Parts: sequence; structure tokens; C-alpha cells
Amino acid sequence: MRLHELRPAPGARTDGKRVGRGIGSGLGKTSGRGQKGQKSRSGGGKGPHFEGGQTPLQRRLPKYGFTNIFKKMYGEVKLGDLNRFEEGTIVTPEMMVAAGIVYKASPDGIRVLGNGDIEKALTVQAHGFTKSAAAKIEAAGGKVEVI
Repeated sequence: MRLHELRPAPGARTDGKRVGRGIGSGLGKTSGRGQKGQKSRSGGGKGPHFEGGQTPLQRRLPKYGFTNIFKKMYGEVKLGDLNRFEEGTIVTPEMMVAAGIVYKASPDGIRVLGNGDIEKALTVQAHGFTKSAAAKIEAAGGKVEVI
């Protein structure tokens, strides 16, 4: 079998109904929707949350919590992940994203956490550091630069 000989399985693909194309088609006039009523009309129907007039679940349940609009959202980098860079490198947020340590630059930047150990002297530039991360970087002979 060749690529140009591939076909869908018989019966897997069917033509769509051509509604409203005259009485001879069997789906003319009301297009298979019956006569009158909500379900016969455009946009008709009750929607996914309708419960027969009973108060819907999303209105029965209480509201709770809130979203702090001032919360900082940092991309987090573990200290042990910085060992992949060579000794003496100036590690920037762009390099961390390119290396796949952090997936993309977060809205408020990148923060280095103190998880793991670092064996190389690196100059690390980021938007935030935990105290333990900064201490471990400096103990390894590196520098911490807050952007």
C-alpha cells in the first residue's frame, strides 16, 4: 500500500445533512426540527446548566476565596538546575529559558530557589533569590545580581 492509496474505512465518513432544500429531500420546510417551540428556533435550547427550573448548582454553592491582583508570579528555578552551565558563565533569564530550565519568562520574572547544591562559580542574574539560594551561590564563589 502506498500513501496515495490510503482511504478512510467504508462508512467512516458520511456527507452532512442538506437541510431546508425542498420537500422532496425529506428535510425541507422545518429542516427536521418539528413544528413550533423553543427547540425549533435558532439558538433554541436550555443550555448546559439548566436543571428544569431548579436553582443551578453553580448558584447553590457558596462563593469563597478571592484573587489577589497584586500577587507576584515568578518562574521558579531550582539551584541544582544551574549546574548545566559552564564555570564562570553569566547566567541570564534568557539563557535559562533557552536551556529549558524555566518554560517561559513569567510576568514578574524569574526567582531562584535554594533547592539542590551548586558546584560551579556562576554569576546569576534573576529577578529574585531566596536567602538560601543566594548564600549557596556565594559560597560556591559565584555572584548574585538582582535585575
